[in-house]
Amino acid sequence: MDNEIAVKQDGALIEGAELRTYLDQFFLSLDVKDSTKKAYRKSLKRFIEWITEKGMVTPTREDILAYKSHLRAQGLSSLTLSSYIVAVRRFFEWAEGMKLYPNIAKGIKGAKRAKGFRKDSLTVAQVKKLLSNIDRSSSQGKRDYAMLNLITRTGLRTIEVIMANTGDIRQKGGEAVLWIQGKGRDAKDDFVLLTEETLTPINEYLKTKKVEEIEPLFTSLSDRNRGKRLTTRSIRRLAKRHLRNIGLDNGRLTAHSLRHTAITLSLQGGATIQEAQALGRHADINTTLIYAHNINRIAQAPERKIDAILRG
Repeated sequence: MDNEIAVKQDGALIEGAELRTYLDQFFLSLDVKDSTKKAYRKSLKRFIEWITEKGMVTPTREDILAYKSHLRAQGLSSLTLSSYIVAVRRFFEWAEGMKLYPNIAKGIKGAKRAKGFRKDSLTVAQVKKLLSNIDRSSSQGKRDYAMLNLITRTGLRTIEVIMANTGDIRQKGGEAVLWIQGKGRDAKDDFVLLTEETLTPINEYLKTKKVEEIEPLFTSLSDRNRGKRLTTRSIRRLAKRHLRNIGLDNGRLTAHSLRHTAITLSLQGGATIQEAQALGRHADINTTLIYAHNINRIAQAPERKIDAILRG
């Protein structure tokens, strides 16, 4: 029997176990990271559960649009909703290529992202207050200070901090740098400059523990996971705790806000768009331009001109 076994005589996609078999073939065909495959699997599982619940035997384009409306009604973020739609679209692209089912999801778009960023950046005063409020007398305090200070001064992503090892601190052009594995990269082929203000706290922290080149730069200090690599969740939690300690208990201020802060401060300090793009490692310069637009929008706010006229 050939590939046509995936389709009934009337063109209906086979349900149940056989459908899952074709999903497995789809996953095997993907040339993506395991994490991406895992995300696709989760997304398609949700889609299959939905069409099964609705009793759909031969899904149509209208059904895909109805599914999109269903996801929107669940209150999902635009990013999450789009990821679900992308998975469905990729599956039906593959199914059509294998002559298993028509591509009923072709051209169906995800959700539009909200203008601007989902997280805010900190002001200079807030950064100073955040860092000065961390008690650096303990190993944990030294670690937290070194890590949050590093993110704020270099714009590292949380995952880049997690993947960093002590051996990634090296010399380049006579300066200390930290080699990093950027977003979507398979190797540590980029770096950030470690100024004296960034490197000194890291060295102070490293003196509190045994250092090996392959050891994670920042490790857990809990009894259960002592010495192990920190997780995204743990970094988010400790950043949130320190933000709350200075009265910044705001859902839009998180560990990722420190990355936004670094890029914003670089532009305010005189960095060019291209330099800020290099710092943020943005693949698309338009992402960097959003930061510049936000700064200019505040600095050159026409609302101030309106006030001046009305005071006139």
